[in-house]
Amino acid sequence: MNVGFIGLGVMGQPMALNLSRAGTRLVVWNRTPERCEPLRAAGAEVAAGTTEVFRRAATVFLMLADETAVDAVLGRGTPDFAQRVAGRTVVHMGTTSAEYSRSLQGDIRAAGGRYVEAPVSGSRVPAERGELVGMLAGDDDAVAAVRPLLAPLCRETFVCGAVPGALLLKFSVNLFLIAVVTGLAEAFHFAERHGLDQHLLRDVLDAGPMASAVSRVKAPKLLERDFSVQAAAADVLKNNRLIAEAARKADLASPLLDVCHALYDETVRRGHGGEDMVAVLHALEARTAGAPV
Repeated sequence: MNVGFIGLGVMGQPMALNLSRAGTRLVVWNRTPERCEPLRAAGAEVAAGTTEVFRRAATVFLMLADETAVDAVLGRGTPDFAQRVAGRTVVHMGTTSAEYSRSLQGDIRAAGGRYVEAPVSGSRVPAERGELVGMLAGDDDAVAAVRPLLAPLCRETFVCGAVPGALLLKFSVNLFLIAVVTGLAEAFHFAERHGLDQHLLRDVLDAGPMASAVSRVKAPKLLERDFSVQAAAADVLKNNRLIAEAARKADLASPLLDVCHALYDETVRRGHGGEDMVAVLHALEARTAGAPV
C-alpha cells in the first residue's frame, strides 16, 4: 500500500526522502510545489493535492507547522474530513498542544479513522541522517502498524502510551534542549566578552563531561557565528510557548523555561526567527549592550 506524506519543510523533506530511498511507496504533497521535486527525483509520486494523497494512501504522515495547517490539510470541520480520514491511519508528527492532539484523535476516531501521535526529537541534520528519535502514542494496534514505517527515519522509537503521552514527552525533551542551547550560547557570549579564545572553549567542552551531540553541533555554529537553520528560532519559540502553556495548566513552576521564552521572543522580534536557535546569541548580545527590545 502507498504511504502518504504531507509537509516537506526543513524536517519533512529529509524525512520523506529517507522513506522513499528505503523503498516505501510514497505519495507526497506540499503547499510549495518546488519542495516536492527532490522527492520526485527519489522515486516518490507527487500528488496534485491533499485529496489525492488520502485517496491513494492507507497511512498518511503529517509534518506540518501548526494546528491550523493540520486542520486545513484534513479538511477538519468540513464534509471532506470524514471522506479523507475514514479507513485510514493519520500520523501526526508535528508539534502542537497536547489538548489539540487529544481532540484531533477523537474526531478522527468518530469519522472511522485511526490516529497515531508521533513527534520526533532531533533537527535537520539527524533528519537527513535518519537518526531522529521517535515517540508514539495511540491505540496499540495503530502504533504497532506505524512503528516499522519509522525505521528509515529514526534511530530509535519509544511507545508512550495513550495520546497525548508522546507530545508531553517531547515537551520534556525540548525543555531540556532549549535550556542547554541557551546556556551554551550564554557561555560563548561570556567567553567572548572576557577576551577568551572561543576555539579553546569549544575544545575544553568537547574534552570534558559537558560534551554532548548537541554541544558538538551547536558550539561550532556559535564559534563561526553560523546561523544557518537546523532548528529555527521561531520554531523554538513556538515549542517554548507550548511547553509553558502545558506547565501552567499543570500548575508547574518553569523558571528556566520562562527565561528562555523571553530570550527567544526577543530573538524573533529582532528579525532572527528564520535563523538557527543559536541565534539566541543576538538577544544576549543586545541585553549586554543595553539595547531596547
